[in-house]
Amino acid sequence: MDAQYRWEVNSVLARCPDCDAITSFDTHGYSNTQMGATIINRVHAYGGQQYSRILWQAFRCAMCSRGGIGKLHDNGNSQSAVLESFIPAAIEKASLPAGVPTDLQREYREAEVDAAHGAFRSASAMLRSVLEKTLKKNGYVEVDVPTPSGGTRKSKNLIDRIDATASDLIITEARQRRAHQSIRVLGNDVLHDDWREVLPNEYEDAHKYTQRILEDFYDDRPTVEARLTVKARAFLP
Repeated sequence: MDAQYRWEVNSVLARCPDCDAITSFDTHGYSNTQMGATIINRVHAYGGQQYSRILWQAFRCAMCSRGGIGKLHDNGNSQSAVLESFIPAAIEKASLPAGVPTDLQREYREAEVDAAHGAFRSASAMLRSVLEKTLKKNGYVEVDVPTPSGGTRKSKNLIDRIDATASDLIITEARQRRAHQSIRVLGNDVLHDDWREVLPNEYEDAHKYTQRILEDFYDDRPTVEARLTVKARAFLP
């Protein structure tokens, strides 16, 4: 996962969240007028190098004109400038089937926004929420689980509901394993365990496999609904 911004002299190459293009954010506006900047003259160190000033520089998306702000360190000219940070942060959005319910889409997109700002813990928790709500909408609120005596018991545990979707052949065994490892367990770590850092690659896996599960349920919706009907699942169309 890459926030995708890079300093090029007098411009930042970045993904724009408004036009969703990787484009140039420039330091000049219309008629080539220079955008504003706040300059802090102060000798300081950044990244192991000495600089004489800090700039908070305004930028403009070359495609849609959205504004941006970059924090730069330099020694009086753009040739020596180093970009420390850039706003807006954006990452490439995953494609979702058209049939995914709006609330699931919005929650999934909000996880992407969190991740774009480095908030991988909250993003991962949100992806777990998307998984759980997807199962609920498709009739997996409570499932029958075998008991040692040969009977069954009712369970609302997410682990059992994921397993039930695999038993019903909605998701594959491989997807079942990923739903546990990459989405459920990671989300549980965030919600229930002591604080720990969630790494970008952990979020990436959760993001990718949540997308895959949404595809399993909504890419070929008529087939899925037919199977849910056979299995007597009280799903939402």
